[in-house]
Amino acid sequence: MSISSSTAAGTASSSSLTILLGRILLAVIFLLSGFGKLTAISGTAAYFGAMGLPLPTVTAVVVGLIELLGGLAILTGFQTRIAAWVLAVFTIATALVAHTGWADQNQMIHFLKNVAITGGFLLLASSGAGAYSIDAKRG
Repeated sequence: MSISSSTAAGTASSSSLTILLGRILLAVIFLLSGFGKLTAISGTAAYFGAMGLPLPTVTAVVVGLIELLGGLAILTGFQTRIAAWVLAVFTIATALVAHTGWADQNQMIHFLKNVAITGGFLLLASSGAGAYSIDAKRG
Protein backbone atom coordinates (compact mmCIF):
# COMPACT_ATOMS: atom_id res chain seq x y z
CA MET A 1 0.00 0.00 0.00
CA SER A 2 1.42 3.37 -0.94
CA ILE A 3 1.46 6.34 1.38
CA SER A 4 -1.10 8.21 -0.72
CA SER A 5 -3.57 5.30 -0.75
CA SER A 6 -3.09 4.82 3.01
CA THR A 7 -3.79 8.50 3.55
CA ALA A 8 -6.85 8.32 1.30
CA ALA A 9 -8.18 5.29 3.20
CA GLY A 10 -7.64 7.08 6.52
CA THR A 11 -9.46 10.13 5.21
CA ALA A 12 -12.39 8.03 3.96
CA SER A 13 -12.66 6.26 7.31
CA SER A 14 -12.44 9.53 9.20
CA SER A 15 -15.01 11.07 6.87
CA SER A 16 -17.43 8.16 7.39
CA LEU A 17 -17.05 8.44 11.17
CA THR A 18 -17.74 12.17 10.96
CA ILE A 19 -20.82 11.58 8.80
CA LEU A 20 -22.04 8.94 11.28
CA LEU A 21 -21.62 11.37 14.18
CA GLY A 22 -23.45 14.06 12.19
CA ARG A 23 -26.29 11.65 11.43
CA ILE A 24 -26.62 10.73 15.11
CA LEU A 25 -26.66 14.36 16.20
CA LEU A 26 -29.22 15.33 13.55
CA ALA A 27 -31.43 12.34 14.32
CA VAL A 28 -31.70 12.79 18.10
CA ILE A 29 -33.93 15.87 18.04
CA PHE A 30 -36.29 14.32 15.48
CA LEU A 31 -36.52 10.97 17.26
CA LEU A 32 -37.34 12.61 20.59
CA SER A 33 -39.71 15.15 19.11
CA GLY A 34 -41.55 12.64 16.93
CA PHE A 35 -41.90 10.15 19.78
CA GLY A 36 -43.14 12.93 22.06
CA LYS A 37 -45.76 14.05 19.57
CA LEU A 38 -47.00 10.53 18.85
CA THR A 39 -47.31 9.65 22.53
CA ALA A 40 -49.19 12.85 23.32
CA ILE A 41 -51.41 13.30 20.26
CA SER A 42 -54.16 15.20 22.06
CA GLY A 43 -51.75 17.76 23.52
CA THR A 44 -49.91 18.13 20.24
CA ALA A 45 -53.19 18.51 18.36
CA ALA A 46 -54.35 21.16 20.83
CA TYR A 47 -51.10 23.08 20.34
CA PHE A 48 -51.35 22.79 16.54
CA GLY A 49 -55.01 23.85 16.68
CA ALA A 50 -54.08 26.93 18.73
CA MET A 51 -51.52 27.78 16.03
CA GLY A 52 -54.33 27.64 13.46
CA LEU A 53 -53.02 24.58 11.62
CA PRO A 54 -55.67 22.63 9.70
CA LEU A 55 -56.89 19.21 10.91
CA PRO A 56 -54.77 19.41 14.06
CA THR A 57 -55.01 15.73 15.01
CA VAL A 58 -54.13 14.53 11.52
CA THR A 59 -51.36 17.13 11.33
CA ALA A 60 -49.99 15.97 14.70
CA VAL A 61 -49.85 12.35 13.53
CA VAL A 62 -48.27 13.23 10.17
CA VAL A 63 -45.69 15.55 11.75
CA GLY A 64 -44.88 12.99 14.46
CA LEU A 65 -44.40 10.25 11.85
CA ILE A 66 -42.21 12.44 9.64
CA GLU A 67 -40.01 13.28 12.60
CA LEU A 68 -39.83 9.75 14.04
CA LEU A 69 -39.43 7.82 10.77
CA GLY A 70 -37.18 10.48 9.24
CA GLY A 71 -35.02 10.46 12.37
CA LEU A 72 -34.76 6.67 12.24
CA ALA A 73 -33.81 6.78 8.55
CA ILE A 74 -31.08 9.35 9.22
CA LEU A 75 -29.81 7.50 12.29
CA THR A 76 -29.51 4.16 10.50
CA GLY A 77 -28.47 5.61 7.16
CA PHE A 78 -31.43 4.15 5.28
CA GLN A 79 -32.47 5.99 2.10
CA THR A 80 -30.42 8.82 3.56
CA ARG A 81 -30.42 11.23 0.64
CA ILE A 82 -34.20 11.06 0.32
CA ALA A 83 -34.77 11.29 4.08
CA ALA A 84 -32.38 14.24 4.29
CA TRP A 85 -34.27 16.11 1.54
CA VAL A 86 -37.64 15.37 3.19
CA LEU A 87 -36.38 16.57 6.58
CA ALA A 88 -34.68 19.62 5.06
CA VAL A 89 -37.96 20.73 3.47
CA PHE A 90 -39.91 19.83 6.63
CA THR A 91 -37.48 21.72 8.89
CA ILE A 92 -37.45 24.91 6.83
CA ALA A 93 -41.25 24.75 6.52
CA THR A 94 -41.49 24.38 10.30
CA ALA A 95 -39.29 27.44 10.73
CA LEU A 96 -41.51 29.46 8.40
CA VAL A 97 -44.76 28.28 10.01
CA ALA A 98 -43.88 28.22 13.69
CA HIS A 99 -40.90 30.51 14.29
CA THR A 100 -41.41 33.81 12.45
CA GLY A 101 -42.06 36.01 15.49
CA TRP A 102 -38.53 37.37 15.19
CA ALA A 103 -39.14 40.24 17.60
CA ASP A 104 -39.05 37.53 20.28
CA GLN A 105 -35.41 36.49 20.68
CA ASN A 106 -36.44 32.91 21.54
CA GLN A 107 -38.37 32.60 18.27
CA MET A 108 -35.44 34.03 16.33
CA ILE A 109 -33.13 31.44 17.94
CA HIS A 110 -35.56 28.62 17.04
CA PHE A 111 -35.83 29.94 13.49
CA LEU A 112 -32.05 30.07 13.08
CA LYS A 113 -31.69 26.61 14.69
CA ASN A 114 -34.06 25.23 12.05
CA VAL A 115 -32.13 26.99 9.28
CA ALA A 116 -28.87 25.47 10.59
CA ILE A 117 -30.41 21.98 10.85
CA THR A 118 -31.68 22.38 7.29
CA GLY A 119 -28.11 23.13 6.23
CA GLY A 120 -26.97 19.92 7.90
CA PHE A 121 -29.60 17.94 6.03
CA LEU A 122 -28.59 19.51 2.72
CA LEU A 123 -24.98 18.49 3.35
CA LEU A 124 -26.14 14.96 4.19
CA ALA A 125 -28.32 14.85 1.07
CA SER A 126 -25.25 15.77 -0.95
CA SER A 127 -22.69 13.53 0.78
CA GLY A 128 -24.82 10.47 1.45
CA ALA A 129 -24.77 8.34 4.59
CA GLY A 130 -21.13 7.26 4.57
CA ALA A 131 -19.72 3.79 5.05
CA TYR A 132 -21.39 3.13 8.40
CA SER A 133 -24.96 2.93 7.15
CA ILE A 134 -27.61 0.65 5.74
CA ASP A 135 -27.25 2.47 2.41
CA ALA A 136 -23.55 1.46 2.19
CA LYS A 137 -24.35 -2.17 3.05
CA ARG A 138 -27.06 -2.33 0.36
CA GLY A 139 -25.06 -0.61 -2.36
